Amino acid sequence: MERAKRWARTIKRDVVALWLAARDPRVPWYAKALCAIVAAYALSPVDLIPDFIPVLGYLDDVVLVPLGILLAVRLIPPPVMSELRAAADLRLERPVSRVGAAVIVAVWLAAAGLLLWWFWPVQVR
Repeated sequence: MERAKRWARTIKRDVVALWLAARDPRVPWYAKALCAIVAAYALSPVDLIPDFIPVLGYLDDVVLVPLGILLAVRLIPPPVMSELRAAADLRLERPVSRVGAAVIVAVWLAAAGLLLWWFWPVQVR
């Protein structure tokens, strides 16, 4: 159980470090883009797949977010990532991504609109 708690703390720290990396001039642009996407999604208060959906609801939290973090961390130079992790450890509060939440809500609205358009009965005159 202690190992799982340490892993969760590491994930939280790395998400904050990626949020910082998205603003760091020493990070390449492509890594910044991926860091911004991963951090925005991980810090968003809204999930793309809601947790109440069996199995799939937790799939993004347990698989997609850690894989995104792993890929983004590999794109950042190791000395820079070490600095960002240290800075993330010093932060008392975790940032919240309102932009990430807005994007996810927009995806849900677009999906709902597409389903409505797809299944709405068309009257032929």
